Amino acid sequence: MAPPLIGRSIRRLRLEQGLTQQALALRLGISPSYLNLIEHDQRPVTASLLIKLGQVLTVDLAALSGTRERQVEAGLREVLSDPLLGLDQVPEAEVATMASSAPQAARAMLALYRAWRVAREDASGLALPSGRRLLLPNEEARDFFHDRANHFAELEQVAETIAGELRAAPAEMNHAVAERLRRTHGVTVSVGRLDGALRRYDPALRRLDLSESLPRESRGFQMAFQLMLLEAREAVEAVAAPAELTSAEARALVRIGLLNYAAAALLMPYAPFLAAARDLRHEVEAVAARFGVSFEQAAHRLSTLQRTDARGVPFFFLRVDPAGNVDKRFSAAGFPFARFGGSCPKWIVHQAFATPGVTRVQVAQLPDGAAFLCFARAIAAPTTHWGEPAPVHVVAMGCDLSRAAEVVYADGLDLARAVVGIGLSCRLCERTECRSRAFPPLEHRLNLDPNEHGASPWRFEPTRRI
Repeated sequence: MAPPLIGRSIRRLRLEQGLTQQALALRLGISPSYLNLIEHDQRPVTASLLIKLGQVLTVDLAALSGTRERQVEAGLREVLSDPLLGLDQVPEAEVATMASSAPQAARAMLALYRAWRVAREDASGLALPSGRRLLLPNEEARDFFHDRANHFAELEQVAETIAGELRAAPAEMNHAVAERLRRTHGVTVSVGRLDGALRRYDPALRRLDLSESLPRESRGFQMAFQLMLLEAREAVEAVAAPAELTSAEARALVRIGLLNYAAAALLMPYAPFLAAARDLRHEVEAVAARFGVSFEQAAHRLSTLQRTDARGVPFFFLRVDPAGNVDKRFSAAGFPFARFGGSCPKWIVHQAFATPGVTRVQVAQLPDGAAFLCFARAIAAPTTHWGEPAPVHVVAMGCDLSRAAEVVYADGLDLARAVVGIGLSCRLCERTECRSRAFPPLEHRLNLDPNEHGASPWRFEPTRRI
């Protein structure tokens, strides 16, 4: 397992709060030299000191896990390995130092790289009446949720208030939401055939039309979304307003995402849902059945249980299509997703497409030693007309292997022997004997020999770098 980067987290938080080493050491009751060693991960942090750090820096202990630093490091390695930048190999130590010593500069570099990719690959999208678009709207919205750990206490509070007024059991929630729409807002709900749409709301007629092709749980979610659109708009605006988003499209995507979050919080209230998740050991199918929601809705909700005083298992969550495009991605577990290009073909996410409706499980280990219990399931969405291919996505989740005992999908697995080595992507992975490799790693020279064919289609010299 990769060691937690507590020292780097402490340094980042200290710098963000404008504290010198001497000032923080004085508050902690230790010497500045000892704090310096801790910040460079050269001394362990005792449990008592860890608690005091949380109090002095005014953060919960999860903020000291090193998750944020590890994600920034992974992003920097990916950026600095791009051959078009023409850089020599940047040592791992330098990447780690940049992420920990200058976190704001590191994040600025990642933002600049994203902007450069947009300029290179989507130049036509830059010429907007309002100016240059530095980020694609979906990327910017995704970063908004990722940076906030996909948890919004304000929306949880609004949802809990409404759920308390409804006083409905999970099996009765759809009816209760429909009744509140009718009685409080004069909105009628109609289910029928819709041409080219699954949901349509007419504000003038106060009518919500839902497609008859939607399953029951999806109809319930769309009604909950409509209710939150009417009752949680102020809370959503309060959450979204401080965000520095660069386009109207990104702002719209964030607001819709927050409304979806609020709808999920209404159908799956935090405390009961967390209790059920623990009771059922995070079996997504069983949790979904208890609350009358879909597999994806329950899985997504599990990734949001990060309330400070009642934290659930930190899961990562993503949704990917057969072409490898990721349209949803959250990483409370600290899994370092590749931001650019494809992911590892050996990852269970891609294998799940072969077995629709079946949950596949894998113990995945990254090259740095970090290991995760991963599970994934392929799901088909309804179509709007005959002949249209059904949209298929894989919903995947995972947690750090240290939490595997809390998850039912680990039952029966020999966690020590079932490990599958994966990488962030072929471009960044240095595993020499991988038969699934699509590309050679960017930082190594190829070692091609016409007299020999190895296990991997790409032979390269591990010790010789470009």
